[in-house]
Amino acid sequence: MSKFTKEMVDDYAEKLLIGLTDEENKMVLEEFDAIDRNIDLINEIPNIESVEPMTHALDDFAFELRRDEAKESIPIEDALKNAGSVDGREIEVPKVVE
Repeated sequence: MSKFTKEMVDDYAEKLLIGLTDEENKMVLEEFDAIDRNIDLINEIPNIESVEPMTHALDDFAFELRRDEAKESIPIEDALKNAGSVDGREIEVPKVVE
């Protein structure tokens, strides 16, 4: 497995539309290096390939599906009473993206 480079992190950050400073880039590289070291340790475990994947952390995990039953809800007008600003049946919120 190839190690991450500063250029790779910069490229991924650009694709995700986030800018990273040199200090943040260094921090991300250090995190990835720590993850790589831990994966390398796991891969050193003898016969790790023969271990069956778990579906849940608890062996005795059991669940029971409940019936999907429609229940009465409060009227929309009552739900909107606590909203600061409404437009019809919608809550108005401040614009966060230009």
